[in-house]
Amino acid sequence: MTLNWEALDLSILGPACVAGLVVLSTHVPLGRQVLSRGIIFIDLAIAQIAGVGVILAQWLGIDEHGLGVQFAAAGAALLGAGLLSWTDRRWPQYQEPLIGSLFVLAATGGLLLLANNPQGGEHLKDLLVGQILWVSYSDLIPAAVLSALLLGVLFWRHGQLRGLWFYGLFALAITASVQLVGVYLVFASLILPALATVRRRGRSQLVFAYLVGICGYVLGLMLSALFDLPSGAMIVWTLAACALLVQLLPGPKQAAGSATA
Repeated sequence: MTLNWEALDLSILGPACVAGLVVLSTHVPLGRQVLSRGIIFIDLAIAQIAGVGVILAQWLGIDEHGLGVQFAAAGAALLGAGLLSWTDRRWPQYQEPLIGSLFVLAATGGLLLLANNPQGGEHLKDLLVGQILWVSYSDLIPAAVLSALLLGVLFWRHGQLRGLWFYGLFALAITASVQLVGVYLVFASLILPALATVRRRGRSQLVFAYLVGICGYVLGLMLSALFDLPSGAMIVWTLAACALLVQLLPGPKQAAGSATA
């Protein structure tokens, strides 16, 4: 397999890298909360629900590049978040299986809506894998503004989100990202940096998590361009590789112990 060095075009990879930064800005701190709550698959469920909102809007004839699709995705995600917030209060011991059930319903609902669409397979692929290489800087403005607002709320709440605050902000963050990078990358961006830094504490945990995410996106985009491979899938793998590398590095306790020895 030959390397295509000419594919390293900043006019294409630049907006894709910025899209990754926009996604990571909110997904890294939210991913830590998801991991601590033990509701790992909530991102897949909310992302899939937001995707159903997009599919439903297109099924109704709404322009896929208009604001109507954005509102449909956000509305669907917020409805799903409201439902999960209610189940969390009513049946907290069953929250994880309820999240899984909601994900399955949303996934199959999207399949039913696309059943008679001749381009349904392509729409489904775009929803899952995303089209990060096709984003432009202008496409990123709404997501960047929303992400900045969500980070402002996180700072205002000192990173402590409970109940509807958590589910609502989570739904809006997922809505902003799923149409940029797809369901698979949304999950990877939330969980892999958080998993990579579970042994670290304090500010270093957040710093290392962001570094994992940034390195994963940059390496994934470069490798996908050089080898002409799907960008979303490659970024998932490079995120996992970067997360594994950081996990193998000695943590603060291990480093202190080895220095003493």
